[in-house]
Amino acid sequence: MSKAKPMLFLDTPRQDPDKIPARERVIQFKEIYGQFDASSAAVQSGRCLHCGNPYCEWKCPVHNYIPNWLQLIDEGNLFEAAELSHRTNSLPEICGRICPQDRLCEEACTLNDGFGAVTIGAIEKYITDEALKAGWRPDLSHVTPTGKRVAIVGAGPAGLGCADILARNGVKPIVFDRYPQIGGLLTFGIPPFKLEKDVVQTRREIMEGMGIEFVLNTEIGRDLPFQRLLDDYDAVFLGMGTYTAMKGDFPGENLPGVYPALPYLIANVNRLLGLERDPGDFIDMKGQRVVVLGGGDTAMDCNRTAIRQGAASVICAYRRDEANMPGSRREVANAKEEGGLGEQGEQGRLHFVAGQFVATTADKTLLRPLTQIDRRRLGAVATDHCLGGGGLDCVHILFERCRCQFVPALGDARKDQLRVGQERKALATIGACALADRRSTGELQRDAMGGPRAGVKIDEGSVASPGVAL
Repeated sequence: MSKAKPMLFLDTPRQDPDKIPARERVIQFKEIYGQFDASSAAVQSGRCLHCGNPYCEWKCPVHNYIPNWLQLIDEGNLFEAAELSHRTNSLPEICGRICPQDRLCEEACTLNDGFGAVTIGAIEKYITDEALKAGWRPDLSHVTPTGKRVAIVGAGPAGLGCADILARNGVKPIVFDRYPQIGGLLTFGIPPFKLEKDVVQTRREIMEGMGIEFVLNTEIGRDLPFQRLLDDYDAVFLGMGTYTAMKGDFPGENLPGVYPALPYLIANVNRLLGLERDPGDFIDMKGQRVVVLGGGDTAMDCNRTAIRQGAASVICAYRRDEANMPGSRREVANAKEEGGLGEQGEQGRLHFVAGQFVATTADKTLLRPLTQIDRRRLGAVATDHCLGGGGLDCVHILFERCRCQFVPALGDARKDQLRVGQERKALATIGACALADRRSTGELQRDAMGGPRAGVKIDEGSVASPGVAL
């Protein structure tokens, strides 16, 4: 067992994994970060102070045992670290890639002010990636099958998390999804430069090895009656996700050339994956002048995608200043690096402006400021296309009605009504447990990890009568 190294941080600075140079990044849709080797991972893990009250663990939405698995990596115990990481998180290699650690666990790290936080996210990614390469798989040898079967509607992060917990407790999960691949927005919404899709495919193979069954290209209510699930399974979990784009509710939103962010990102990923159904869905920004409205992670995804598509210019417009953008500082920095690459002697392609805007005129999309921020004088901004970048990270969310018509007690229920705990009154009479992946905040994949919580509820026997999961 390694000895504590409480002063290591004084001599060993924070080190992030190598990053592909921006000039190479902008011509490809590949993950931009490299991987630690075993030595670097151990050294960076050894910087942890093992605080008596680990603020990083409490700031983590799933309360990962962060200091514990950092210590295991420092000691060279990779498989033990992987087991521990999976106790609290069904998708740790994905969270290590896309979770905004710089405003969660790493922000709370005691070393963050003055010395640089421990590289928690990069090490979390390292643990599962390298353990899987070395042959580690979840150990279910102690699990006794219960004979119970649970239908899970939706193969996004919530559904996958629920399935993982059930399988670990001897319940047979059968996961239905209308798409040809699992992952939900992990696969179809998040750009590959943040999450390459073979990572999700590897997770599918792991879950199938755990006995989880996937029934894809199957839409409940169209291809299979919802009543069939109620009749054939001991419980039903609903995790349909948030594919419906959220309204921006600004004047001119419906003008030509104004698009919601989510369909734009999904269409781009579908083309990259070769899963495009209608070529008309794809929005090509090559040579176009683009304005992205919003300051969160989805806005940064749009900025960086448009740059890779070859946009002539990209303006990121946010109602406050850059310091108050709600997104990850890391993602803003990556966008600025990639957007700062103009031709010789020219300005870069990405610019940030502050203010609230309104789209005007039908023949040419113009954004005019409604208010001025920091006394900045900003005239009308001519643009070819405008992307509403607040789709997944708005502070104030107006939910579109979800497609829940196949659930008789819900009808056109709003997404923010589908939450663990609050779904009981609506769903107890029909025998289903529901969770909207994004709940009421539109937050990232971390909010979808309520799926495991629902899995625990189902497994604990909170079943008032056959088929009713409360």
